[in-house]
Amino acid sequence: MTTTLPAPTSVLPPLRIGPLTVATPVVLAPMAGVTNAAFRRLCRESGAGLYVAEMVTSRALVERSPESLRIISHEPDERPRSVQVYGVDPATVGAAVRIIAEEDRADHVDLNFGCPVPKVTRKGGGAVLPWKSGLFRAIVKAAVDAAAPHGVPVTVKMRKGVDEDHLTYLEAGLVAQDLGVAAVALHARTAADYYSGTADWESIARLKQTVTDIPVLGNGDIWSAEDALAMVEQTGCDGVVVGRGCQGRPWLFADLAAAFAGSDVRVRPGLGEVARVVRRHAELMVEHFGEESKALREMRKHMAWYFKGYVVGGELRAQLGLVSTLAELEDRLAQLDLDQPYPGAPAEGQRGRAGSPKRPHVPDGWLDSRELSEDFRRALAEAELSVSGG
Repeated sequence: MTTTLPAPTSVLPPLRIGPLTVATPVVLAPMAGVTNAAFRRLCRESGAGLYVAEMVTSRALVERSPESLRIISHEPDERPRSVQVYGVDPATVGAAVRIIAEEDRADHVDLNFGCPVPKVTRKGGGAVLPWKSGLFRAIVKAAVDAAAPHGVPVTVKMRKGVDEDHLTYLEAGLVAQDLGVAAVALHARTAADYYSGTADWESIARLKQTVTDIPVLGNGDIWSAEDALAMVEQTGCDGVVVGRGCQGRPWLFADLAAAFAGSDVRVRPGLGEVARVVRRHAELMVEHFGEESKALREMRKHMAWYFKGYVVGGELRAQLGLVSTLAELEDRLAQLDLDQPYPGAPAEGQRGRAGSPKRPHVPDGWLDSRELSEDFRRALAEAELSVSGG
């Protein structure tokens, strides 16, 4: 007698962002120096999702700097193509988005209002910008107006606010929805939290209850597929955004795809498989940068993430973090115990350094008013960052 088991039931329907349909409601967060075309390919090969390139600054894109154009470049088979734009001047952001849309350089544009890094916030950008409600509205409107004629959806990524005394996310979510943004994503921390402590998933639930006409995505402390399922259950969000959790684990997207399809299948690679992925990542990086030495320097940061929890040895671990050629990498990988099985819990959990809460760096007088003075307006136009990627 043959017993037919019921097919797994999907946890969430496909994510719809404007005209785009993302089969698995998972978004790779843009991360400077990480989510370049090489890493995005590894993630795409693991599972479905929306994979966002590194942040590009609006001024650098308008000036057509070679680095910015490289950042927003995509492989021929990469669909949908997604980029994130940062800026503090509405005219410059609008011009940058117009370039992307008119020249068919992406299928989706995300706006960065979530970066907590001091070099961004001290200029009034990133996570502290929505405090100036009029400026936030003007930037979002400029981007949506520039993209709309070309059918390119615009989304907003933000944090809860500057700190617990200066929260902006509910108001910003409603403004974004009103202006025609296709979805909003919330990293459930303030700028002051940086990456410390535990993400406040309750704030994602509140945003979902407030913003009801467009998808709301949750971000923060998704280290495993089970975390993603828990976030959806606890908040009702329409999808998840994964950042640090996939560092050194592009196969996390296979776990996420399985989990959202209702399957409990998970990827648990032994050290030999990890070494194979590291080798392929390095080769893709060389193709991407066109320069072996630069590509391997960029690979160094990934080593600690890939080998987290595995028995590698201090000396070899340090040597892996100093590789400068593919031949050196091959030599170091050959010294590993490639038969070592998946170590379980030691390889799970948080990746990278969380840091500690810190007082946000903001322009003097920034928090005195929600309105933007003429002095601030002039200063912001001059403060547009000209360097992309972080």
